Amino acid sequence: MNKTLTEIYNDKLLKKLINYDNNQSKAVALLEKLNDGFLKNNARILPRIKKKTLLKGFYFWGGVGRGKSMIMDLFYKNSFVKNKRRVHFHAFMQEIHEEIHLIRKSGVKDAIEPIARKISKNLKLLCFDELQITDITDAMIVGRLMELLTKNGVVIVSTSNRPPDDLYKDGLNRDLFLPFISFLKENMEVFEFSGSIDYRQLSLSEKTRFFTPINLKNKSEINALWNELTDGISTQLKLKVKSREVIIPAFSNGVGRANFNDLCEKPLGPSDFLAIAKSVRVLIIENIPKLSREKNNQAKRFVTLIDALYEQKVILIASAEATPLKLYEKGTGSFEFERTVSRIKEMQSESWAS
Repeated sequence: MNKTLTEIYNDKLLKKLINYDNNQSKAVALLEKLNDGFLKNNARILPRIKKKTLLKGFYFWGGVGRGKSMIMDLFYKNSFVKNKRRVHFHAFMQEIHEEIHLIRKSGVKDAIEPIARKISKNLKLLCFDELQITDITDAMIVGRLMELLTKNGVVIVSTSNRPPDDLYKDGLNRDLFLPFISFLKENMEVFEFSGSIDYRQLSLSEKTRFFTPINLKNKSEINALWNELTDGISTQLKLKVKSREVIIPAFSNGVGRANFNDLCEKPLGPSDFLAIAKSVRVLIIENIPKLSREKNNQAKRFVTLIDALYEQKVILIASAEATPLKLYEKGTGSFEFERTVSRIKEMQSESWAS
């Protein structure tokens, strides 16, 4: 017999994989009811006898590291729904923009309706991680699309750092977006993950985050941190920057993971690294080599990347051939690299990003 969400959550507590949190416990209970609703609807194969219950989704919001994504992922992994999808909101919107472009090329003016119909045909549960609205185009698309999906019976569960009333706050023509906020509050249950503890920061505060040298032991340590932060579940995150596509190979729960070559061997610039820094709360960079005159371009990109992570208060976990101080001892930019060394050291402190 399958375990309930509450039982799975309690197992994690007993194994000390997570700390008890009252808000998380309440959210699990709410999602348990939603899961039961899916189970009952699946059992109603004779709709003429009993109509399926219209299920409400959830909008979980709160500060970073409060466990919103972890609880949503627990629900997603153990839900009774077969036709489901879990996606980072930023990546989802990129897909929608591409779909709109393709549909409009065929002469169809209203692209949102056929997109909603297609999604509704394939999904019964859609989980968004880190819903945020930053421009008027996304605001208009999201409002109409989510209304259509909800009316078509797609249950949406979303996490966000902002309460509904703060979505697209101070944005251009925000008054056009306000009806969607009202719709969201009426059609989704809004639940706040309150509290002052950042569990992600707490779990990392006393642990080594810069590993050297590159060997199997340190690789295993990083794998353990990755599994602790993400439950080992990840997807590729694609970020669209101007006309370019920037890829983080593994991403989950606000945590990104990439090799040095994925980020610094490619011709990426400040805007690319800023997009990465704004999309993650924790970034794992593996296999950083010793830098030299021959790797001057890669060194410049690495400096720019660290600057972006530093400014956005991202937690850095890394493995390298040498300590930060010895990463770039000789070469054109070795003197300028001293600032990067200082920043990496500061980013390893217990108080960083707290």
